[in-house]
Amino acid sequence: MTPRSQDAYEQHIVRLARGWIGTPYRHQASCLHAGADCLGLLRGVWRALYGAEPAPIPPYGMGWFAPEGDEVLWQAARRYLHAKALEEERPGDVLLFRMQDGVAARHLGIATTLGAQAAFIHAYARHAVLESPLSSPWRRRIVARFTFPKETIQWPQ
Repeated sequence: MTPRSQDAYEQHIVRLARGWIGTPYRHQASCLHAGADCLGLLRGVWRALYGAEPAPIPPYGMGWFAPEGDEVLWQAARRYLHAKALEEERPGDVLLFRMQDGVAARHLGIATTLGAQAAFIHAYARHAVLESPLSSPWRRRIVARFTFPKETIQWPQ
């Protein structure tokens, strides 16, 4: 990889994620313009950054509030992404949300902007992939923050 600035790295991820805006919501899908859920959005950005996905995705339930004993999504994020402190906010970060106390974290998004106009891109049922304000109700649900591994990104020529 050609050395790139941190800004270029972050903006590349944001640009890729914004390319998915308008893709219809489809549970367990990850096909640009045809259908994606929140994990599918992340998978699509991953493929654009690195080529193939790192592992097959097993079937998973649709509900944000479905109880689970294991933090499967969090564990997978730790395996393939770089964890960072919640307060270290940067564009391009992968955000993991817990939608209700007592259940596993089950929603993902990609941060796009910071500060008073903070926003993120995500997908959820009955909505296409969209960019939403990172308002207080969303922000208080963030339980983890990650970055994509920078070392192996495939930069466009």
